[in-house]
Amino acid sequence: MQQEFNFQTISEYNAFNNHETFHPLVSVIDFSKAKERTGSKMNFELYCIFLKDVKCGDLKYGRQNYDYQEGTLVFISPGQTIDVENKVDYYQPMGHGLIFHPDLIRGTSLAKSISEYNFFSYNTSEALHLSGKERQLVLDLFAKINSELQQSIDKHSKKLIASNIELMLNYCDRFYDRQFITRDDVNKGILERFEELLNGFFVSEKPYSIGLPSVAYCADQMHLSTNYFGDLIKKETGKSAQEFIQNKVIEVAKNKIFKSDKTVSEIAYELGFKYPQHFSRFFKQKVGQTPNEYRSLN
Repeated sequence: MQQEFNFQTISEYNAFNNHETFHPLVSVIDFSKAKERTGSKMNFELYCIFLKDVKCGDLKYGRQNYDYQEGTLVFISPGQTIDVENKVDYYQPMGHGLIFHPDLIRGTSLAKSISEYNFFSYNTSEALHLSGKERQLVLDLFAKINSELQQSIDKHSKKLIASNIELMLNYCDRFYDRQFITRDDVNKGILERFEELLNGFFVSEKPYSIGLPSVAYCADQMHLSTNYFGDLIKKETGKSAQEFIQNKVIEVAKNKIFKSDKTVSEIAYELGFKYPQHFSRFFKQKVGQTPNEYRSLN
């Protein structure tokens, strides 16, 4: 029978990993202290940053599988589930983790900005691959937070811990930017697939059943999370994924207006617009002319 764990508190996760609880809302985990175990399904109501140093089996996150390599950093937010698919072989967990409850950051500057760190909603298959220097910096910050946890809790504790977590997240933001650049060839391949996806969409019957392609639809078709896909397209093109789609809609619309005798209404439906007037308004907003004016001038 598959093991499943629900972690709602710091003390629950500490007990699972054989750790003492020094603070009810935050913990730094040294996984080498945990007992050997097999894979299991874990549901979190906590924020987690995991830096694992051992291969423990494929992780499943949603529909995605990810070969969890050494030296990768994975971010989990409340409400997310991960599943280590190796349910047979025992392994000794190794590495480190930072776990904190949402209540820790309430009333701090981090509470206002945490939603801006998109990597908390990235798929596990889009983990952050660290260089040696980056890994050491993360470990240093883990150690700094852990040192603060060894002190008696006072009125400064929450602010100091939250500010160090925010500093770590800002560094991770930089590391992800570096990853987008160093994985340029992979990213360009995704951009080409995005272009092919849109081209295929507009010569199919999908606009009639689906409507206009959304960013979420395109990301799902490419097996990427919406946020990661959006960030990647923005960094590669300078445009948001939504702008990229809209530009494609205008390009296809111009070709249909120029090369066919179809009515504006027919073209609107072929593109996925529910109402022709919405298409006409959208076209004029982007081109500066109505579809009929564009046809007459060209």
